[in-house]
Amino acid sequence: MSETTQRNQSEPSAKSSSNEDQRKPSGGRKGGGDPSVRGRTTIADGVVEKIAGLAARDVLGVHAMGSGMSRTFGAVRDRVPGGTKSVSRGVKAEVGEVQTALDLEIVVDYGVAIADVARDVRENVISAVERMTGLEVVEVNIAVSDVKLPDEEDDEPESRLQ
Repeated sequence: MSETTQRNQSEPSAKSSSNEDQRKPSGGRKGGGDPSVRGRTTIADGVVEKIAGLAARDVLGVHAMGSGMSRTFGAVRDRVPGGTKSVSRGVKAEVGEVQTALDLEIVVDYGVAIADVARDVRENVISAVERMTGLEVVEVNIAVSDVKLPDEEDDEPESRLQ
């Protein structure tokens, strides 16, 4: 047998194409392979902290985030022209390559069941962070630092501007 005949017999026929051939993208994309593995994505701690902070604030019964001192400094910072509200106040994240762990400090409204609020915060934060970042949330520790009483003034006064 000639060399060409032997090579043709050992190669699969066009009729019995392999799964590999069927998965190849058409359109002449160069480099081949899955685009999702052609580089590395890193997510900063601050990004996860913002996502978690916003998700925690969405839960009914959460009055504010952070300790009394950080809320006071935040209120002062918010009054400075050009200052922005810190959505990550009261949130600390440790971000690895595929996992993250979060510590939250919250203030709850008086009269709510703290255990229920903490459970809802944990569920909402885990859902938002995992959905938006793709990271696995391994733990969400929640510290309730205060209870907002109905007759207490807010640490963060409303803006005089409307």
